[in-house]
Amino acid sequence: MKWEDLLQILNMLDFTILLLFSAFYLYQYAYIPISWFKKKKKTLSVRVLPKRYAVLVAARNEEKVIGCLIESIRNQKYPSDLIDVYVMADNCTDHTAEAAAASGAIVYRRFNKTLIGKGYVLHELIEKLKEEGRYDRYEGFFVFDADNVLRPDYIDAMNQTFSEGYEIVTGYRNSKNSGDNWLSAGIGLWFLRESRYLNYPRYLVGGSAAISGTGFMVSRKLLDNYGGWNCFTLTEDLEFTSMVIRDGYRVGFCREAELFDEQPIDFRQSWRQRLRWSRGYLQVLKKHGLSLIKGIFVGKSFSHRFSCYDVTMNILPAVVITILCGTLDLVCGINGVVHGEPIYTLLIPILKSTASAYSLMFVIGAITTITEWKNIYTSNAKKILYMFTFPVFMLTFIPISLQSLVCKVTWKPIEHNRVLKVENIEKRKVA
Repeated sequence: MKWEDLLQILNMLDFTILLLFSAFYLYQYAYIPISWFKKKKKTLSVRVLPKRYAVLVAARNEEKVIGCLIESIRNQKYPSDLIDVYVMADNCTDHTAEAAAASGAIVYRRFNKTLIGKGYVLHELIEKLKEEGRYDRYEGFFVFDADNVLRPDYIDAMNQTFSEGYEIVTGYRNSKNSGDNWLSAGIGLWFLRESRYLNYPRYLVGGSAAISGTGFMVSRKLLDNYGGWNCFTLTEDLEFTSMVIRDGYRVGFCREAELFDEQPIDFRQSWRQRLRWSRGYLQVLKKHGLSLIKGIFVGKSFSHRFSCYDVTMNILPAVVITILCGTLDLVCGINGVVHGEPIYTLLIPILKSTASAYSLMFVIGAITTITEWKNIYTSNAKKILYMFTFPVFMLTFIPISLQSLVCKVTWKPIEHNRVLKVENIEKRKVA
């Protein structure tokens, strides 16, 4: 086969892949105007009765921040006698257990160097409540990370959405430290985009949101249906989301329930965290991918089928498609050099792919920044600056995803140091 013919085939293949990629994810672009123009679903017109909840916290060496979380729970407008806080101090070498107990939590200690990860901790914590006869007291269970802090109306708002008929509800995830550096800004902006332009429009159109690590509530009824918490992949949140959507449940979204969590500012910690996510996505795809794809075609309703499609698109390693397109562009460049083109022509396809990816991520980041401007707690100058660094942050997912395909990945803790209450976070808007 002549090089000219091969080049034409490669270009056609590259175009076809990009076309399919765009078609598969086009619906997510439709989410943007939906979140702007579609009227919010009508909520219950009467005040619902408060329910009794347990708060579950898996904590490892979090003595610096866990007190702020528990204080923000104690300061809720929701009746305090209907909220109990349980902390599992997992393999701690500091005073997390003592700090949590001093703040009013019921604390358990766990020392297990074999079964490591949040999923195992949640499983054991729930089983502990069952053993002690506490589990049946509660209609629902909130899951938070130790570094979180909540708005005072968080649980009240979640209780309202729970009463709309959902068995699992997630809230609006914001960041304590968006302005620290380009890393914390990058992942913070991604979570804002997830809340505003994924979960919110999903909720508006009657689809299913997705839980994202922290800040969600699950009913006792739903946990009973699954025999407790039995998700142990590196992304136990995504695994649970995949299971419930596959089985026809919808995850509700409460935009009024806002929490803040701390994002890594160290490059190695950020890399390690996202490497775990990338590997976890592959684990969930392997475990539930086929059943989700089946649900796309045989789901109980259009909403069920669409939600199966939506979560499938989110767990597919889309970055692999990006790498494949880049590889094809590189082959085309090598072909040009072989046929007498200057050596610098090798850079043209790479620059073209990078520029396209950067432009797309910039638009996504800019839209999120502009529309969520008042919810990003840093100075205006930093908000503008981080719109330009956000695409660079997202492009670092490419080598991370490649590494997740070939390397063994284990759960490792992320250090949290930001001791901030909600009022302190709001002051950072001018910092």
